Amino acid sequence: MAKPAALILRAPGTNCDCEVQTAFELLGVRADRVHLNALCEQPRLLRRYHILVLPGGFSYGDDIGAGKVQALYFQHYLSDALRQFRDEEKLILGICNGFQVLLKAGLLVPPDEEGPLATLTLNDSGHYEDRWVHLQVTSRKCPFLEGIERLYVPVGHAEGKFLCRQEWIARGLEQAGQVVLRYVDAAGQRGGYPINPNGSQNDIAGLCDATGRVLGMMPHPDRHLFPTQHPQWTRRGLAEEGEGLSIFRNAVRFFERN
Repeated sequence: MAKPAALILRAPGTNCDCEVQTAFELLGVRADRVHLNALCEQPRLLRRYHILVLPGGFSYGDDIGAGKVQALYFQHYLSDALRQFRDEEKLILGICNGFQVLLKAGLLVPPDEEGPLATLTLNDSGHYEDRWVHLQVTSRKCPFLEGIERLYVPVGHAEGKFLCRQEWIARGLEQAGQVVLRYVDAAGQRGGYPINPNGSQNDIAGLCDATGRVLGMMPHPDRHLFPTQHPQWTRRGLAEEGEGLSIFRNAVRFFERN
C-alpha cells in the first residue's frame, strides 16, 4: 500500500507537535497537526489517517493533573471514534503528556468499577526531571518497538511516576506483555534515581494496551531524531540518525507490510 498518513493531535499547551511532524516528514510520510477542538467537532477526520500521535507538552496547563483535561475530552467526545480507530488495526502513540492522556482516558488500562487501575503521578524527586535516559525494550507485543533492544532518549516531565493501584495489577500487565519499556543504565541494569528518573513502579517507562497497537511512553523519541541531538556526539562521532527515529519508522513499516 501507499505510505500511511499520521494525525498529530495538538491542544492548548502542547509543545512537541512540530518535532513529531518532523519525524514523519523525515520518513516521507504526510503528517498533519490537527487541533483537538477540530477533531471533537469532526471525529470522522480520523478515518483519513493510519497513525494517531499525542505529543508532549502541558495540555490545558495540566491544571487539574497532567493530561487529565484532555483525557476528559477523549472520554466525552471521542471515545467511540478512538475505539473504532484502534479496532481497525491502526496505531496510536502517546509521548509524555500524551502517555498521561492515554492512561487517564482508559485507552491503555481500562478502569474497573472502583476506578483507574494505574496512573502517572508526581516524580519522587519532587521536581521536573530533564535528563537523558537509557531504555530497555521488555516485550515484543508492540509494533512501534519491533527490532529495537535499547534506546537513549531524553525525558522532560514532573508527573512521570507510573503507579498501579495494587501490586498484582503491575504483575498482570507484565505477564500480558504490556510492560514494553523499562528504565535501565548504560549497561542495561535497573537501578534507583537517576537511572529511574521518577520512581516509576518496577522501572516502567512505557506501556501498551492489550492489542499492542496503542503505546504510551514517558521519554521523548521525538527529541532524538538527529545524530547531533545526542549529548556526546562530538566525542563519539555522528551516528546515521537519532535513536528515536526508529519508533516512527516502525509505525510506517507496520502499514507498508500490512
